[in-house]
Amino acid sequence: MNSPLLYKAFAEHLADLARPIARRYFRSDLKVIDKPDATPVTLADMEIEARLREEIGKTYPEHGVLGEEEDPKNIDAEYVWVIDPIDGTKAFTVGKPQFGTLVGLCRNGEPIIGVIDQAITDERWTGVKGEGAWFNGAPLRRDASGHLLPGKHTKPLKETIVLATSPSIFEGTNTDALAQLKRASKGFYWGGDCYNFALVAQGCAALVVEAGLKTVDFIALVNPIIEAGGHVCDFNGKPLTMASDGTIIAAATQALADEVLAMIHSTR
Repeated sequence: MNSPLLYKAFAEHLADLARPIARRYFRSDLKVIDKPDATPVTLADMEIEARLREEIGKTYPEHGVLGEEEDPKNIDAEYVWVIDPIDGTKAFTVGKPQFGTLVGLCRNGEPIIGVIDQAITDERWTGVKGEGAWFNGAPLRRDASGHLLPGKHTKPLKETIVLATSPSIFEGTNTDALAQLKRASKGFYWGGDCYNFALVAQGCAALVVEAGLKTVDFIALVNPIIEAGGHVCDFNGKPLTMASDGTIIAAATQALADEVLAMIHSTR
């Protein structure tokens, strides 16, 4: 088996290709198209994904690709690239730099590489399974010997602000979880999309809780957080894979994630 590090440079190369396209369209007179599921898409989304698919096809024709805007290709392959060209399209269309290009790589359905790239603020978070996490090329939260350091945030849930995209993502049985989270935490900050997860990897934020995400929304987020010393799982406490249900807890520490899991399970 090839080391995931062999694909790190290519994953970041894909993010490099996306940057000038995102910058060209950002805060421009950009037409927004509503897809059948009522989510927005722009020419930037479509152009970025087409360019990245082209590059993957030239370099790794045997690999699969799962993207936001085009049909899946060869997703039963051992290696599958998972792309969200503009995660946070609503933020992008109103000129807020709280979006990102997500590039992930899975091996047999398991995330092994993730890149969260913010073209406007010139920020990039990269994680490679078992190898580490980096912010703009500098290692995140590892000591001189390469061992993981504990997250900056070690406070309990009652002292933690929860980040999430919108109250509307908590539907069905998850509405009770939302109510419990509101009572048990220090409060909520709404909005942010993938940028919230990047802030957990960075050590600036402690907790993101989301539901209803698509595979392209979360695969790239896993390794930047875990390899920086954080914890990522679904609402059942299981690791995220391409088959996960779209619920996600991303926490600075496993202890904090366990608190959230216990609270969610108490509502079911």
